[in-house]
Amino acid sequence: MVAEPIRTGTPESILVCVRGNSGSGKSSIARELRRRHGRGCALVEQDYLRRIVLRERDRPGGAAPALIEQTARFALDHGYHVVLEGIMFSRHYRRMLTSLRDGHRGRSLFCYLDVSLPETLRRHRTRPQATEFTAEDMSGWYAPHDTLGWPDELVIPETTGVEDAVTVIAAAAGLPQAGRDDDALPTIP
Repeated sequence: MVAEPIRTGTPESILVCVRGNSGSGKSSIARELRRRHGRGCALVEQDYLRRIVLRERDRPGGAAPALIEQTARFALDHGYHVVLEGIMFSRHYRRMLTSLRDGHRGRSLFCYLDVSLPETLRRHRTRPQATEFTAEDMSGWYAPHDTLGWPDELVIPETTGVEDAVTVIAAAAGLPQAGRDDDALPTIP
């Protein structure tokens, strides 16, 4: 017998998950989605919860997936839309992401930024964190085309800039955008 998924959120709540390799642009896109929506949209960042709150390495059986899921559910259950972002390798996070998708009462959109290793390394050199991780580190973490394989997963190619990615994701998710300030728009060099 298959257990019934734990229900979360409301029919009006929206869950957007932006996944991709380190340096793919997911944080810039997620932060811009939230900024453009305005109040009422929570940003749940894998790196913050895993690396800062838990100070945990990304490994099978870690506590991070449960904390990320609980945080997203908490926000959804309290009337927030949620933009969830992170690498979230499918081999470690599939169960948690499936649980969120299957339990969410509202609209859910899962996106994957499909960026090649050479482009990831090029983008990384332009980031503030460029000195924190080496090209060798980035290559070791890289998982090519780590999609979830769901028929409705939105795969965004590396040729898509932040502006277009935010527009496409917001429209596909039905996430209302209150407006924008072009000066605040991040760029992927």
